[in-house]
Amino acid sequence: MIEISNLTKRFAQHTAVDDLSFQVQRGEVLGFLGPNGAGKSTTMKMLTGFLAPTSGTASILGHDIRTQTLQAQRQIGYLPEGAPCYGDMTVRGFLEFIAEVRGFRGADKRQRVGAAVAQVELENVLGQSIETLSKGFKRRVGLAQAILHDPQVLILDEPTDGLDPNQKHQVRQLIQGLAQDKIVIISTHILEEVSAVCTRAVVIAQGRLVADSTPLELESRSKYHQAVTL
Repeated sequence: MIEISNLTKRFAQHTAVDDLSFQVQRGEVLGFLGPNGAGKSTTMKMLTGFLAPTSGTASILGHDIRTQTLQAQRQIGYLPEGAPCYGDMTVRGFLEFIAEVRGFRGADKRQRVGAAVAQVELENVLGQSIETLSKGFKRRVGLAQAILHDPQVLILDEPTDGLDPNQKHQVRQLIQGLAQDKIVIISTHILEEVSAVCTRAVVIAQGRLVADSTPLELESRSKYHQAVTL
């Protein structure tokens, strides 16, 4: 599981994440909700070892992200916000490069790339450079590199932001398929995404935890739930 305990991050005078604690179990799809600037991306960057916390700890499947960073990172597939990739590389070249970074060679590398390409349906654009792809396909390339090594934990930051309705539906279906045997954390500020994909929702505001419940329970707490206005 993932365990976050009293996680805090300060930048000069600004506290981005403030004493955050929660756990995520295998098989859960956790929606990480909050307005822009709530601290979602900062929390994810700390979880992946990209940012060091000011205080507190986080562990990924028993590996402390501060003292066992590499072991923790081997368990994680990470899709950062905006799905950044090397635009001048072809889709195949980029995925083969990522496979090599992850330590795969020869037939093993080809098998891993082929499996990821098939899962996110990238066969028709393998020879294209990434900068020529649509937003939806760029997001798929980002997802392919995140799942290439079959990680136990998937951390996805705004995976459908800026996509058209069809692309959103495809990416959500893909996430649901991947979630069968993994821990998935999705950062979003789109409420419909949480009810469509997630089994649990954690809401943060100004870096602090304000709610932790199922999407249905969160909806029912709203004064507008099943309300009718005349």
